[in-house]
Amino acid sequence: MLIAAFPAGPLAANCYFVGRGPGAECVIVDPGMDSLTGIRTIVTEQNLTPVAVFVTHGHFDHMWQAADVAAEYDVPVYVHPADRHLLADPMAAISGESAAMLRTQFGLDDAPEFREPADVRDATDGAVIEVAGLRFTVDHVPGHTPGTVVYRVDHTGDEPVSQVAFTGDFLFAGSIGRTDLVGGDMEQMAASLRRFMELPDDVAVLPGHGGQSSVGRERATNPFVQQYVGSSAPSGGGDV
Repeated sequence: MLIAAFPAGPLAANCYFVGRGPGAECVIVDPGMDSLTGIRTIVTEQNLTPVAVFVTHGHFDHMWQAADVAAEYDVPVYVHPADRHLLADPMAAISGESAAMLRTQFGLDDAPEFREPADVRDATDGAVIEVAGLRFTVDHVPGHTPGTVVYRVDHTGDEPVSQVAFTGDFLFAGSIGRTDLVGGDMEQMAASLRRFMELPDDVAVLPGHGGQSSVGRERATNPFVQQYVGSSAPSGGGDV
């Protein structure tokens, strides 16, 4: 099994590649800001054939170049219906004040004209997406955005890992996604965490920012998860 990644753009959002191995078909997860050059490099180096784009949620740092990647490789984009509108208008998920700050800090006034990709498909809760010779299960985990999803796939390799979960901004190593942006909801986040933490300890967590972890490690050490398990998670969260 091949899993490759690189941090894209000024917010260092992880863009992932998942396939059965070098020279095979692959899925690209979260092609964010300034990701296309890195995507082309890894596709060439690993001799990969992209066959789908998975978007974990509609924030701009995770879908900035989804339409470009989909057009270049003529592939569909999977996203939850509740976040689909953000493919064409990602700033709808950010308050006016935050958007103004981001425009100044990251030069978003030079952003491309966002558009919905030609082929958009629903990533709904419990769906099984069979692509690139793999079977991905979709978990709808609202809280960071209404349409945040996790994509899980069985792991094949020597590591003691049963599945790999691409968690976007839902769950990080040591933190969770913030809930104070447009569409965020702490009660939904708590319910999503409760459900997700029913997975086995050996499920690998590959988040949208930062390094990887596991369900067992987060259950044991993540202060937001621990507080949530005891009563309720603290308000907010620790990342974008």
